[in-house]
Formats: sequence, structure tokens, C-alpha cells
Amino acid sequence: MNLEKIQEYDDKYYMNTFGKRIPVAFKKGKGIHLWSTEDEKYTDFFAGIAVNSIGYGHPIFTEMVSEQLNNLVHCSNLYYIEPQAQLAKELVENSCADKIFFSNSGAEANEGAIKLARIYFKKQGMPEKYEIITLHKSFHGRTITTLSATGQEKYAKPFEPLTKGFKKVPQNDIAALEAAITENTCAIMLEPVQGESGVYPCDPEYMKKVRELCNDKNLLLIFDEVQTGVGRTGKLFGYQNFDIEPDIFTLAKALGGGIPIAAVCAKESVAKAFTPGDHGSTFGGNPLACTAGLAVMKIMKDEKLPENAEKIGSYIKNELEKMASGSYSIISEIRSAGLMVGIELNKAIAPDIKNKMFEKKYLIANIGQNILRILPPLIITQKDADDFITALKESLEELN
Repeated sequence: MNLEKIQEYDDKYYMNTFGKRIPVAFKKGKGIHLWSTEDEKYTDFFAGIAVNSIGYGHPIFTEMVSEQLNNLVHCSNLYYIEPQAQLAKELVENSCADKIFFSNSGAEANEGAIKLARIYFKKQGMPEKYEIITLHKSFHGRTITTLSATGQEKYAKPFEPLTKGFKKVPQNDIAALEAAITENTCAIMLEPVQGESGVYPCDPEYMKKVRELCNDKNLLLIFDEVQTGVGRTGKLFGYQNFDIEPDIFTLAKALGGGIPIAAVCAKESVAKAFTPGDHGSTFGGNPLACTAGLAVMKIMKDEKLPENAEKIGSYIKNELEKMASGSYSIISEIRSAGLMVGIELNKAIAPDIKNKMFEKKYLIANIGQNILRILPPLIITQKDADDFITALKESLEELN
């Protein structure tokens, strides 16, 4: 089907939740490249919003998932599921978690974490402890409850009334956080690096104080690692950059390499609050999705992709900072963690640069008028980074 026909069907039959889409449809991917229905080759520096971290068509991933597809795609969680047990073991052995629960999306995982935090205190006879403090500019999902947790009013306001029990405070402001805690507070929930709002990392000293505050005030610490988890920040999990451990953390996006899967990961002392009937999922943790997760974890470790994210991410940041201090003063700030990079501009031309890069067959994103965001697959090389920098320089020169 050609692009024009796809657009016609989309306009006629699909709910308009994404607005006017970028005019391209993809039919094939390999490595860091995608091919459109018009047979044009693109370089993906956005990875399906941090999902395709192992790139496209990875032979190990394809082999493992294909074999599972031929054997068993789904069965009920009423029965034992081998890949589910294996993936839970893999995540526990490589993280601070003791127990895992699988769901289908980041929003579902965050809902699970919120439910777990609340029931943890309720089962200790403290039902008054139900409020959760989150951060301004955060993004936790699009369900009513995760919108309620999200610190961006533009997403939540159209759907009011929301789920009660959430407070928002500024990022990296420990005094504001402490002032927001009451006898009703049960948890603090944050992203180690805020992604959707423009790549804003939490300060290491702030994170240590948050952990200490949770210890002192009998609160749970929840990390939303939907985007930062599975190698993106230069560590297998984002919390590992801060030398602290959360009580609960969530994963999604990169975990399945494009096949929907998410996880609630928790310490045993907290996880045991979930007992039979408290939580569940029909599709969560099915054999196909968990096999995809096993393949991703194998590739992450065997190919040292978190280390590559740290190395190439540092290289890209250094090159961008050279640009900013040289002939490209339009760049005002670089914020990054591994291969999670935000480029702040001092002119409102971020959408124009994204479109110019698209013309050069590069896929990147903008956030508002002043921020560019890149989330390339973790398999990229220094040559890939150099080619991207060259294309970005050309785009800035053509527009500035």
C-alpha cells in the first residue's frame, strides 16, 4: 500500500489522537535504519521513543521471538509460564529488586506501582497513608491515575476530575519536597531523568537526600524507569547512576524490543503486600512478550549496550558542546544521560530543525519550540554519531 492510501485510511478510520502525522510510513527496519513504503532509507535517532534500543532486525531477537511465536504466543496466568519465570529471574539477578510483576505498558506498570505503594501501608494498618508526591514536568502515563500523577497540567486537565492523592513539587528542590510531606504521604515517585518534558536529570545529591527522606519519614521510593531503564542512561537501570536503590521501580519501552511488555520491580518487603487477587493482567507476562524481554536482556549484556550508550552518549554530548561554544551559539544547553539527549535552543525553531533533519532522512523529535530530543538505538557507533552531527550542523546552517 502506498503512503497516500495509508493516509486516506488513517484519516477515515483512526481516532485523531496524534494530529497531523509526519508524512511517512515504514515497512522494514535493519540496524538503525528504516525503509519507507516509498523505498526511502531513514536513520532512526528516536528509536520509537526509546523502544527500539537494540535497533531493528537483530538476529538474536528475531530468532528467539520467531521460535516462541511458532510454539506458544499466549496462555493464561492461571498456569506457570516458563519465559515469564526466566525473565523475572533475569531482572532480579541484575537489579535491586526481589520480585517482578509483568504488564503491557509503562502506564500499566506505573498503575501497579501506585497500587502496591498504597496497599503496602493499608495492610500495615495505615490506610491514611495514600498520597504520592511527584515532580513538576514529570510524565507517568495516560490513564486517569497516571495522568493524575503526571506533573504537566496540559495532559490531565481535559479529563478532570482526576484520581485524588497526588501532589507535585519542583524537581531537585529538596526543601519543597520535604514541605509537601504529611501524615498522608505514602511514597515519592519520580523519573531519574525526566524524558518527555525535555531531558532533565535529577541531581545526584538530591537523589541521595530523597532516599534519606523516605527512610526517615517511612515512605516508599518509586522510580519510573519506563524510559531510563534497560541501558538508555549508560547503566542497565537509571537508578544505578545515583548509588541509591528504590523500593519499587517500573520498566517498559526498551524491555520488549518493540513487543509490548512492562514490569513492576520491587523489594521483597514491599512486594509481599500484593497477595492473590490484589492485582493481575490478562496479557501481562505472556510467553511471547517475556521471550522478547529475555532476548533484549541477553543482547544488552552480551553486546555491552549500556556501556556503549555511556561512551557514545558522552561523545555526542561533547560534540554538541563544541558546537555550542563555537559557531552554533543557537545551542544554549545540552542535557543528557547516556543516549538520552536534550538540546536546548535559544530560538524557537526546534520544529523547523526536526523537519529539516527529516528532509535529510533523520528521525528526531522536538519538545515545544526550543528543545530537540534524540534517543537513538544503543547499538550506534561513533561513525553514526559523526554522521548525525554533520546533518545537524547542515540543518542549523540552512535555517539560521
